[in-house]
Amino acid sequence: MYGFLLRPKWLAFHVLIVAAVVVMVSLGFWQLRRLDERRAFNVTVIERVERSPIELTALLDDPGFDPAAAEWLPVTVAGTYLPDQVVVFNRSQAGRAGDNVLTPLALDDGRTVLVNRGFVPLGFDVPPPPATGVEVLGRVRPSQERGRGGLTDAVDGPISEIRRVDIAQLAPQLPGEVVPVYLDLIESEPAVGAGDPAPVPAPQPGEGNHLSYAFQWFIFSACVVVGWVLAIRRSIAARRPDDTAVRPDGRGERTPPDSARSAVDEPTTAPR
Repeated sequence: MYGFLLRPKWLAFHVLIVAAVVVMVSLGFWQLRRLDERRAFNVTVIERVERSPIELTALLDDPGFDPAAAEWLPVTVAGTYLPDQVVVFNRSQAGRAGDNVLTPLALDDGRTVLVNRGFVPLGFDVPPPPATGVEVLGRVRPSQERGRGGLTDAVDGPISEIRRVDIAQLAPQLPGEVVPVYLDLIESEPAVGAGDPAPVPAPQPGEGNHLSYAFQWFIFSACVVVGWVLAIRRSIAARRPDDTAVRPDGRGERTPPDSARSAVDEPTTAPR
């Protein structure tokens, strides 16, 4: 009765089921790993964002300075904004599309740091930076790189618009030594006015949908297994001999053997 399960078509079906289950379970565990990474990232961000601000120059001059390890740290720096600004386009904030305004800040020691002054909605002009010296409180961000499949920016001539904050690409058009990180502005003195770009908000820790996605993959794999079992049971049932008769009310009734049926059907006569 079960020999059909070893036929080539059924063997191919078994292999397909096993492959599908392995892939779905693997995707489920991959989502759980992504969840663990996200939780670790949240802990790191919260710990760094809540630190007391330090001087940017002191951070940069540390022999062990690492841009990635310094990300999200609050720092203070003083200098003068340069007039040439760069628009980082295709950004969104508070449900609105727009651009971020990247302004170079010349430091007293001759170095230059890029400051993301904030968000300007589409249709609004990019406001100029303050013409006086400023004191900036900002969050450290490492240079952004083009990801796999990402679009590239033009490299000919001075750049006025860019897709990402690529410091190496912008450095040739800036004076002095350009530091290897940029800053997301938090606040400044003079204070940010009503017509200035809106500062980029601090990252909001969240776990995303990784846990629900993991459960979905596990449920899908369980459904595949259940479907496999039902397919086998249905095929087995189809191969069993039909030893039931159908009663008028639609329910099956086992048919007794011929000898028993004849014994029941033939009338008996009691002796006198």
